[in-house]
Amino acid sequence: MTKKKHNIGMLFNTQKKEAIHMAKKLYSWGDENSINFMIPPHEAAVINVPETVDKIWKETVDFAVILGGDGTFLRAARYSLGYKIPLYGINLGRLGFLATGCPKSAIDDIKIIMNKNYSLQQRSVLNGHVIRENRVVHELHALNDFIISNSALARVIDLEVKIETEILSLYIGDGLILSTPTGSTAYALSTGGPIIPPHVPCLLLAPICPHSLYTRPVVLSSTDVLTVTPKGNAHNLVLTQDGQLGYDILPGDKVEVKLDPKLHVYTIELEGRSYYDTLKKKLRWGFNAISDGGDWV
Repeated sequence: MTKKKHNIGMLFNTQKKEAIHMAKKLYSWGDENSINFMIPPHEAAVINVPETVDKIWKETVDFAVILGGDGTFLRAARYSLGYKIPLYGINLGRLGFLATGCPKSAIDDIKIIMNKNYSLQQRSVLNGHVIRENRVVHELHALNDFIISNSALARVIDLEVKIETEILSLYIGDGLILSTPTGSTAYALSTGGPIIPPHVPCLLLAPICPHSLYTRPVVLSSTDVLTVTPKGNAHNLVLTQDGQLGYDILPGDKVEVKLDPKLHVYTIELEGRSYYDTLKKKLRWGFNAISDGGDWV
């Protein structure tokens, strides 16, 4: 029996037919070429292949291929957090700011990565604590953002924000986004927030529909610690983690957020597909929107 030379992790969107089809295709190709695709239990059951338990997966894979959109990539980032596993996304979703690979070139891309012809990008991660009656009830991490908003009614909320011990402002509006540089091209972008390259060490605070013309997004230091405290009739508030998981915020709770100084997510960049290349392509900078061919202006 031929010894398999590479251990490649695979995670995919089990709700998307295209991702399931791609996973089966890559697994078969790997089996024919002595490449060991390691797949966690849930995904393995979907395509009926041998599973790799979570602990072994995280400790063994050389890098991981993510099949799906940016949402699948965010889930993979949380799954692998704490392990220096390079992640490469094949975009089967919509935008693809994180999942930058193309399905048509997936096998060629994986060959390039196996030959170590790539650069590794270190991305900051948010660390958040929900504090209730002087006790931490939730500790959370996010690659994109934490969002505090009203979960039930279209009603403004009052949120006091402190930086360390100093009050920055009382934000009145639909909520707040606390974002990493990676998350600056997600929800924060639609609020008028700046685009921040992922290698810039900072934290972004972006208000959602503020009830003041003078309220603007704020870029903060990578070492700043923010404390958000709901004020007034603070019922039905929710803290959303990367737009995927939600946690109730009760009256009297505090939410502390900072960039995690120790944990990071590592993403693979191939030649010709840098962050700026992706930015220009996805936001169509320099392209003629009228032209069918997408020519440069």
